[in-house]
Amino acid sequence: MKKLIRSIVSITLLYGLAACNGQNKNNMENETIIRFETNKGDIKVKLYNKTPQHRDNMIKLIKDKFYNGTLFHRVINDFMIQGGDPNSKNAHTDKILGEGDTGYTIPAEFVYPQYFHKKGALAAARTGDDINPEKASSGCQFYIVTGTVFTPEELNEMEVNLNRRVVKEKFDSLARPYMKDIYKMRKANDIDSLSALQERLVAEAEAEAAKTPFRFTPEQKRAYTTIGGTPHLDGSYTVFGEVIEGLDVVENIQKVKTNHNDRPIEDVIIKEVTIEN
Repeated sequence: MKKLIRSIVSITLLYGLAACNGQNKNNMENETIIRFETNKGDIKVKLYNKTPQHRDNMIKLIKDKFYNGTLFHRVINDFMIQGGDPNSKNAHTDKILGEGDTGYTIPAEFVYPQYFHKKGALAAARTGDDINPEKASSGCQFYIVTGTVFTPEELNEMEVNLNRRVVKEKFDSLARPYMKDIYKMRKANDIDSLSALQERLVAEAEAEAAKTPFRFTPEQKRAYTTIGGTPHLDGSYTVFGEVIEGLDVVENIQKVKTNHNDRPIEDVIIKEVTIEN
């Protein structure tokens, strides 16, 4: 940017650049900043404006003091820390957590590949694809990514696997209207008809997937090979913010001792969540 400014001699262009910088600054100022005060330290997060439903929902819950007193109830080292379960408030040490919710979901808001699962990303938890094919988010539960660092070779292999997953998801979607027919074919042991249908649907799924093949962007590759993250979650869970201060606190939380349900032995308490602007 400094080299660019030095190279510009026109007053008009300088004025235009200043105006542009002012707009960018205003955009930054308009982003909502929230702070998680925990018994392990504070975590400061910005919420993305391009995921407005998730942003606004979290703002509402914060204003309602929904998160105050809840726990980071699920912690997995080199993966993520998860919180937001209302049932975790004052929960007994042997209580299994993770089922609490608001009674509603939020439609997925994938701004991909701009927002991805780099270290420090804030994303919405959700139920699995088998009962939630639309990938709708939990009304309150969230996680912060810690992840791990990958080699370029590992990312290449992951691209292949993720493309296979896309084909499978498209195949499942295409097969869903035929489930009654498939059941009848299986009951009648009609192998030929089953094979013909499968081959047709696989071909259609592969053709659909080929239109938009999965590829990591240069920005993703830089992040995943330096600071790390959880790239296998990209495109499946809504990323709606990122940590801007207190990543060391997140790292310390991910290292706490946990039980067989991934719940910390000693509670990691979210004392209060506040909106800073």
